[in-house]
Amino acid sequence: MPVTSTLEARLPELRPSQTSLPALSHRGPWGWVLARLDTCLSESLRKASPVELSRGRLLVGILGMLLLFDLLVLFFYVRVSPEPLRTGAVHLSCLVFFSGTLGWLRHATSIQVPAWGLCFLVVAAICAESWLAGTQAVAVSAMTMLVPMLTVYLLGVRWGLFFTLLAAANMALVHPHLFPPPNGPALNHSSALFLLGGWLVSWMFLTSRDEAHATLEHVLKTLRESEAKLISLVESTDDPVCSLDARGRVIAFNAAGSELCRQLFGGEPLRGGTLFDGLAPEQRARWKERAGQALGGERLRFQVDLMLEGRKRVMDLSLNPILGPARRPVGMTLFGRDITALKEAEARLGELHRSLLDVSRQAGMAEMATGILHNVGNTLNSVNVSAGLVSERLRCLRVSGVAKASALLREHTGDLASFFTRDSRGQRFPAYLETLAQQLATEQAALLSEAQTLVQSIEHIKAVVSMQQAHARVAGVVEQISVTQLLDDALRLHSVSFERVGIHVRTDYAAVPFLSVDRHKLLQILINLLSNARHALLDSSQPDKRICVRVRLNLEGRLRIEVTDNGVGIHPEHRARLFTQGFTTKKDGHGFGLHISALAAGEMGGSLTCASPGPGQGATFVIELPLAGGGPRG
Repeated sequence: MPVTSTLEARLPELRPSQTSLPALSHRGPWGWVLARLDTCLSESLRKASPVELSRGRLLVGILGMLLLFDLLVLFFYVRVSPEPLRTGAVHLSCLVFFSGTLGWLRHATSIQVPAWGLCFLVVAAICAESWLAGTQAVAVSAMTMLVPMLTVYLLGVRWGLFFTLLAAANMALVHPHLFPPPNGPALNHSSALFLLGGWLVSWMFLTSRDEAHATLEHVLKTLRESEAKLISLVESTDDPVCSLDARGRVIAFNAAGSELCRQLFGGEPLRGGTLFDGLAPEQRARWKERAGQALGGERLRFQVDLMLEGRKRVMDLSLNPILGPARRPVGMTLFGRDITALKEAEARLGELHRSLLDVSRQAGMAEMATGILHNVGNTLNSVNVSAGLVSERLRCLRVSGVAKASALLREHTGDLASFFTRDSRGQRFPAYLETLAQQLATEQAALLSEAQTLVQSIEHIKAVVSMQQAHARVAGVVEQISVTQLLDDALRLHSVSFERVGIHVRTDYAAVPFLSVDRHKLLQILINLLSNARHALLDSSQPDKRICVRVRLNLEGRLRIEVTDNGVGIHPEHRARLFTQGFTTKKDGHGFGLHISALAAGEMGGSLTCASPGPGQGATFVIELPLAGGGPRG
């Protein structure tokens, strides 16, 4: 049941033809009369234009009335007429002419000739009757007003004027000349003017009717063109479109809708049946509920799962009311779209997004591990140097001198007084002990200093490992954190690498409240930004390499973290692609860090942006986050 055939079957008034308007006129109290008039017309006249058909009907009606008038005269008036033979002959001739004209109309293809004959006969009969009667009353009778109305409608304005002028000339000139009225010709003249006025009124009526008919034809033509465009538009789409009446019965649907019904129900819905007849009772009740909402003026949009040809399909449907002249719903339109491919793409995109998040977490963990190993490695170098120094100093310690002094004392245990006063070695022994004590004290201080350095290095390694243990947790947990403390942790992870290349770090922390955020994601962004700033400074010839980290609240009450460096800067043409996956300006870069950082900021309800005056003038990366912890930004 495609759209075209359905509309023609259910709504013939939307496709008017030359016979559709007259056909509509049969639907009234005079329908039976018009149907009887049509039986007197030929088939070609019944299929003619509406104007031609109405003229034919008028001609048949007038001929019928004249036939009835002649029959009444023949049966009742001829007997009492002063001249029965003449009167009977005249009316009998008219009866034959009118009957013959009616018979002619049963086979004629045009009413032009019968209309001419009738108009000529009517005018001639009126003039002859006025001459035969010879009275002013007959000459100005009301029957003469039939001339302009009849001739204008049947023959047109010009020929109607011609016959009207003939009747008016007879009334105003010929008859007063042949039969001078006793009271003067004023009545004849005024009646002739009224006769011309009748023609004028008939002309105005006919002109108005023709204009109205032309307007109607234009509207109908526009309607047909609009209908053709609408049908073409509906049929050209691959989406099913269906129109329903207030009872849910199918009015029309396009080829896609027909195919969908064939796949769902095994065929098209029967004419007069509803679209919901082939559904299960539960589904039918749900659809009737939606139809009631649509007829209540609501616009509904929903998705349904269908099994078509053994495959699950997802349809996006919209049910909209059709408003009538009183702005009240008189039907519904159902539009559908197969979004199975879109749903599958969304599922694949979601899976890809989850994989990307997993990769980003792994990349963040790898970035953190690289920083930790780098800092621990540098600290281990210091530990190794300090351990070597301690070992070397222990080997050089004057422990042998103490052993010699102890042996010398044991050797002279019995004569210590004589040894210290008479033996030259005993006399030098106190000075030797003093010098040895001084040297041992110096060596002890050096060893304590190196031991302290070792302790500090080991404490730094312990702190790095402790931070890693504190941050090595499942991502996605939102908690209250101190942003400044998290920034200090990130800077501490990079502290040794910054010191080695001479990067000076300055912090500018405003008093900000605690932040509800995923600690892992924010630390991942900070480490990535600090690492990028370090690379930008390494590639720069700037002698004074600086990184400035600022924290403050912006005017909108959102937390703002700025990481500024005076490194190589960013080209203006690169800024638009900076956060695009795969874009990088580093030789050994992968173009992944900033893209993942921007995604992570968006997932926390914030944003990551960049500003740079140009190449060689540094760059500033800005993280903005809601204090309460927002959801992902669309």
